[in-house]
Amino acid sequence: MKGGFYGLRGKQISLTLIALICTSIVIWAWDKTPLLATFLPPQSQLLKPSPEIIMGVPVTNSISSKRDIHVKEDLTHAVSEESRMEQENKSVVDPAKNTPDKIDIKEKIPIVEQKGSGPSEEQEELKEEHDGDTNTETVEKTPDSETLMGSKTTTSHDSDSEKDANPTIDHEEKKEEEKIFKEGLSGETLTELVDEKSDSGAQMGSENITSYNPEHTNTTINLKEKKACNYAKGKWIEDSTRPLYSGFGCKQWLSEMWACRLTQRTDFSYESFRWHPKNCEMPDFQGSSFLKRMQDETIAIIGDSLGRQQFQSLMCMVTGGKQRSDVLDVGREFGLVKAHGAARPDGWAYRFPSTNTTILYYWSASLSDLEPINRTNPATDWAMHLDRPPAFLRHYLHRFDVVVLNTGHHWNRGKLKANRWVMYVGGVPNTNRKIAEIGGAKNFTIHSIVKWLDSQLPKHPKLKAFFRTISPRHFFHGDWNSGGSCDNTTPLAGGKEVSQDESSDPGAAGAVKGTRVKLLDITALSQLRDEGHISRYSIKATPGVQDCLHWCLPGVPDTWNELLFAQL
Repeated sequence: MKGGFYGLRGKQISLTLIALICTSIVIWAWDKTPLLATFLPPQSQLLKPSPEIIMGVPVTNSISSKRDIHVKEDLTHAVSEESRMEQENKSVVDPAKNTPDKIDIKEKIPIVEQKGSGPSEEQEELKEEHDGDTNTETVEKTPDSETLMGSKTTTSHDSDSEKDANPTIDHEEKKEEEKIFKEGLSGETLTELVDEKSDSGAQMGSENITSYNPEHTNTTINLKEKKACNYAKGKWIEDSTRPLYSGFGCKQWLSEMWACRLTQRTDFSYESFRWHPKNCEMPDFQGSSFLKRMQDETIAIIGDSLGRQQFQSLMCMVTGGKQRSDVLDVGREFGLVKAHGAARPDGWAYRFPSTNTTILYYWSASLSDLEPINRTNPATDWAMHLDRPPAFLRHYLHRFDVVVLNTGHHWNRGKLKANRWVMYVGGVPNTNRKIAEIGGAKNFTIHSIVKWLDSQLPKHPKLKAFFRTISPRHFFHGDWNSGGSCDNTTPLAGGKEVSQDESSDPGAAGAVKGTRVKLLDITALSQLRDEGHISRYSIKATPGVQDCLHWCLPGVPDTWNELLFAQL
């Protein structure tokens, strides 16, 4: 009886061991076989990874490394419904390729004019920007950019369909996530979980989450990439290191009409402010650092008189406003010489021999190609080819390493009439009514030149291209010729911070979206600085006329160059 009992008990134990072994094999097969894994029941709370594992904080040795890696690989499928919906909304189709944009996890995201003459340089600058402004059409009244350029409408897809259309995405995501997760398991701090490629190049900031491990060690986790950070989002702060050059100096590069220290103005507090981007690091600008960064390279600024201000500002910043006898005038290399009867050349170019760095400016108010309709007639009209970039840019693009374009304030009926500009598209006079509107013409031209420039970048892989957004005007109680003024001298009277993510120049932002041309977004941050204009403090002021378009230098355009330097 006793032997029978122990014999029966031995059989039960054997059967139990066999059952356990079989169960272990089945669980192992489920774990290792993707097909069987789909039939697994929802993971219990006991098997879910702890917050420390998700955040990449070191874990205890009791957790199997292989199991942890598997849990990591399935994290994407275990996220909450809200997180999944957010990722679905971010999946969009590239308008040009009609295929979903590839999310690059590894990429860390941190560009012959007609001239007039006048009695003085200052008066000519004002006439260039304001003549005929009384018949200005609202630029915002622009037709749809997709209608103008014939682009396809952007549509959204869910995450699953995106991965089906491009399986490379899922493969690269898992590969990069495995690398990141292994670093977390080995005790490394996880600083970036996911990088997403931005369509617009730099329109959103970062979102940071701070987590704590069991020992209360702070670990900053960047759940969304900094995306080249949004330099246009931030605030103005007073800084004792500003300005970067003296307003009394820099006479070698700075036009007297923009040197407000040489005028009757007595308040210069506008010089002492520095732009501080939110969630971005903007390095201190130093002329030596800039020249070293641009060694053996050429930077070209092409645009209207606001572009000329940016050029003069950059020359003053690089030299610290000091006289430099070693800097060479190389304008002739680019055909920048003063024509007979002209008030000034079409532009300037200077080279720093120590680093072989060239800084260049070319005047092109509309960024469209201007061509005389009848070359034998001095009073001929000019064909304004809206779909062709300036001949200067086409001819010298191969010599540029950085190009910065801008346009905006010349787009009005009065200006076109005064300059005898006739809109051309496709080599013939324009007949499209939507394009014929000033806003439509401007938008069409910006899209055309950005599209052309983007098409040239593969041929010039080292070229960095920027399109600068429009510089705001600040005429109050009238316009430039109807008593408008900008007498305020109190800094930041309208606020000091920009909190919006989107650009205040939607036309320029829309043009660069989906291209390799970057947006140099200066509109909103400059809008807060109405006290920084020339105002009535000009060398040869006209009674009743104030310049609320151009800026005192040193001043706001210095910040534009700081943002450019940061994005280089």
